[in-house]
Amino acid sequence: MDDEPLSMWAERRDARIGRLRAVPFLDGPGPRGAHLRPEAPRAIERWNGHLWEPYTLVSSLAEAQRLLYPGGSPQTPLRGRAPRR
Repeated sequence: MDDEPLSMWAERRDARIGRLRAVPFLDGPGPRGAHLRPEAPRAIERWNGHLWEPYTLVSSLAEAQRLLYPGGSPQTPLRGRAPRR
């Protein structure tokens, strides 16, 4: 078998724990791109290793971006918990 070791998979999974994402509240099955309806409220969700769980609510895309990218750069997303030491 050429499967990766379970420890490597678990390490990769655990590295994502605490990640945050913004999900817009929109009616119906329409498109949900972040740039559509920037004034729409968003749910901020946190990845717990198994599923996305509610974290907080924000009133707009701009507020979501300030929370997710406090340094102003989308390359460094905020984690929902303090870093491990």
